[in-house]
Amino acid sequence: MNVKSRLPEVGTSIFSVMSKMALEHKAINLSQGFPDFPVSEKLIELIHQNMKDGHNQYAPMPGVPSLRKVIAEVITATYQRPTDFETEVTVTAGGTEAIFSTIAALIGSGDEVILFDPAYDCYDPAIRLNGGIPIHINLKQPHFAIDWQEVQDKITPDTKMIMVNTPHNPSGAVLNEHDMLALQEIALKHDLIVLSDEVYERIIFDDTSHQSVLKYPDLAKRSIAVFSFGKTFHATGWKVGYTVASEELNREIRKTHQFITFSVNTPIQFALAEYLKESKNYMYLGKFYQQKRDFFLNQIKGSSLKPLPCFGSYFQLLSYEGVSTKSEMEMAAWMTKEKKLTPIPVSAFYKDGSDQKLLRFCFAKSDTTLESAGKILRMI
Repeated sequence: MNVKSRLPEVGTSIFSVMSKMALEHKAINLSQGFPDFPVSEKLIELIHQNMKDGHNQYAPMPGVPSLRKVIAEVITATYQRPTDFETEVTVTAGGTEAIFSTIAALIGSGDEVILFDPAYDCYDPAIRLNGGIPIHINLKQPHFAIDWQEVQDKITPDTKMIMVNTPHNPSGAVLNEHDMLALQEIALKHDLIVLSDEVYERIIFDDTSHQSVLKYPDLAKRSIAVFSFGKTFHATGWKVGYTVASEELNREIRKTHQFITFSVNTPIQFALAEYLKESKNYMYLGKFYQQKRDFFLNQIKGSSLKPLPCFGSYFQLLSYEGVSTKSEMEMAAWMTKEKKLTPIPVSAFYKDGSDQKLLRFCFAKSDTTLESAGKILRMI
């Protein structure tokens, strides 16, 4: 057959590669971002009960109304942004589908989309698969900051969208109020759409406030915010997320969403609708993961690898500059095979392959797992 690949340079994702390597070498896997501790028993029971109650067929395409209603209430309370559950909330098959459906709905041939590297690996392919042109801008070291003047300089008449991610994967950096005001000014000036990946909204540390695009009224009107229940409730395998956007934008997203997944797991939606009614089930997540971050940092004291500041997400970057001349991929493979601990090379998140001697470690793990990982890292 004459098969012409639309993504000829894309192979297996770095997450699959490193997890496979971890399995082969019986290494502790701190590469993929998934917790190894249990999901809430109450939430599991709610799902089971909804299955028994017969909620096992297709859900409505935009999402179960009771879930969308409580999402709208949480958004309104959290970000002071009045939200219409009927027209402004769409439940998706995880954050990745939300991002793809949004890009498929709003980006066409020749449209330029600005994104910031290191970037989660689904952004660039989604843009290209829909005919768009990714415009990569590297975040500035040492704090993974956005140079807004560089953004301004990159905008052309073909620029249609800017993608941001806060808290940021893989760096753990967060955008501040100054960043959001700069983003708002640029988006208004150039009539741009903003796609904001906020799946780690609740996982933010050191009394830092999450700066959602939804907090800024003029920005919110032209933004799509993406969220993930998998990140919030330690259940990444459920693949349930949602978008919040104006009725005008959300109408277009639903057009593509209905042909990509149509609807999302029904009993889980009903269970989440009930579980979200109690704010204690999500309000203290930042403190929980801050304790995880601090525990991990304490475990690696004495290691030659140096931690970078982490203000959100459940990833910690460690620098091995001065420790080895190996590339990040070589170092990650060596650590997996020889030391039985698997990280992710940060270079995998850069379009230009920037190699800064940085490795990403997931600390969404049990204390036992983190203790074992710390023991290995202290020996390097």
